[in-house]
Amino acid sequence: MTTQSPLRLSLCNEVLRHLPFAEQCAYAAALGYEGLEIAPFTLADDPTALTAAEVQAVRRSLADNGLAATGLHWLLLAPKGLSITDPDPDVRAATRRVIERLCALAGELDCRVLVHGSPHQRRTGGDGGAVERAVEMLAIAGEAARAAGVTYCLEPLAPKENDFVHTVAEAAEIVRRIDNPHLRTMIDCSAASQTEAQPVGEVIREWMPSGLVRHIQLNDTNRRGPGEGDLPFTPILQALIDTGYDGDIAFEPFVYKPDGGACAARSIGYVKGILEAIR
Repeated sequence: MTTQSPLRLSLCNEVLRHLPFAEQCAYAAALGYEGLEIAPFTLADDPTALTAAEVQAVRRSLADNGLAATGLHWLLLAPKGLSITDPDPDVRAATRRVIERLCALAGELDCRVLVHGSPHQRRTGGDGGAVERAVEMLAIAGEAARAAGVTYCLEPLAPKENDFVHTVAEAAEIVRRIDNPHLRTMIDCSAASQTEAQPVGEVIREWMPSGLVRHIQLNDTNRRGPGEGDLPFTPILQALIDTGYDGDIAFEPFVYKPDGGACAARSIGYVKGILEAIR
């Protein structure tokens, strides 16, 4: 099993999805990342159909490069047609099977967390029934995470992406309602900078002591890598240190200029520079 040290710097692997997975691992390790946060759709068109040999190959590529699989995210992009809010029980049953299998996969890869963003697969259209269906599915996800020994994190997203759960407070309300220690929330810096009333660093200081926040993703308000926009990351990283955060720091830019490799390199250099200055 991978040794899990605090504050590992992890790259969301879709940044390098133009490369075969083994090459993604080699490139990320060469830049100084300690792990990859994996989008399952980058592994297979249907990641739930991965064989034991294919899962072992993923583990081997990580281990050969000294990396951990820190988590899974973009969970419901593949296979197509999934939703936690759809009124069709067959759609929800298929989605449940995918969530349960991905939680098991996360356990097989020694991940700490799964991050439930997937905005298109959780839209409610303002329907209260859809909200209740989503909460029911998140409770199922929490139980699947418990069985796998991982934590399932509901991600607050910006309103332009999604109409269900925009703030940490909204996510925390659902987490408390379900009351399962394997269901928690997380902070995506880009989304939080758009939705929260306080600066992101202050959001971390407010919520980290609650025990409800289990993961952090770094990206700028403009959806580029940290340091490529106007969001100040020194107070964000200082808040993580001051509040004793001991999880992983995942880099999740969405806009890569000039390309994913350069973005990955610039991001880790910027963040490592800040951490060295404030520690």
